[in-house]
Amino acid sequence: MTATTTAQRKAPRPRADALRNRERIVTAASEMFTEFGPDVPLDEIARRAGVGNATVYRNFPDRDALVREVVCSVMDRTAEAAELALAATGDAFGALERFVHTAADERITALCPMVQGTFDQYHPDLVAARERMEQLVEQLMDRARAAGQLRGDVSVGDLMVAVAQLSRPPAGTGCLTLDGFVHRTLQLFLDGLRAPARSHLPGAALTMEDLRQA
Repeated sequence: MTATTTAQRKAPRPRADALRNRERIVTAASEMFTEFGPDVPLDEIARRAGVGNATVYRNFPDRDALVREVVCSVMDRTAEAAELALAATGDAFGALERFVHTAADERITALCPMVQGTFDQYHPDLVAARERMEQLVEQLMDRARAAGQLRGDVSVGDLMVAVAQLSRPPAGTGCLTLDGFVHRTLQLFLDGLRAPARSHLPGAALTMEDLRQA
């Protein structure tokens, strides 16, 4: 047995209370970023999480580290929703519908301003979470398309940009008070995705890479 292996096995596991504190910080940060934007003071996040400032900085040495964790956690939950939809039997388009509404509830649109500017969009953790989510959504759409229920001229980029735009609250309105309207509008969009298509879409189907390069 190597010294490295021995050291790895003896490395202490994070205590349960430390893990709970980290989860509380990420949850509080996600809520406050959604409500107030990416520049909310870290002291306020600590206060909502019910922990001290030192605990925040012990887990996340700077704002970018916390933002990255929040974005990755939202994408992970969105990917898990896609996995659940893929595991469902029966109506393939119905599974896609359930996923879209769940993705909107994650308020992924509110995180968009946080992945701009100086934020490292190519951090390995972020890239891995994003690729996992995109692959699962693509599988979900492929299944609905193979069942003849999804129009053939749309792709993952079309779906995700629509979810982002349609779940974004209009200027001057509260992000947390429009859920009913968001889901109503999303359902109108989903009805437009059903095959057979009733119109011709201009341009080509959007991929996520198209959106990143736009």
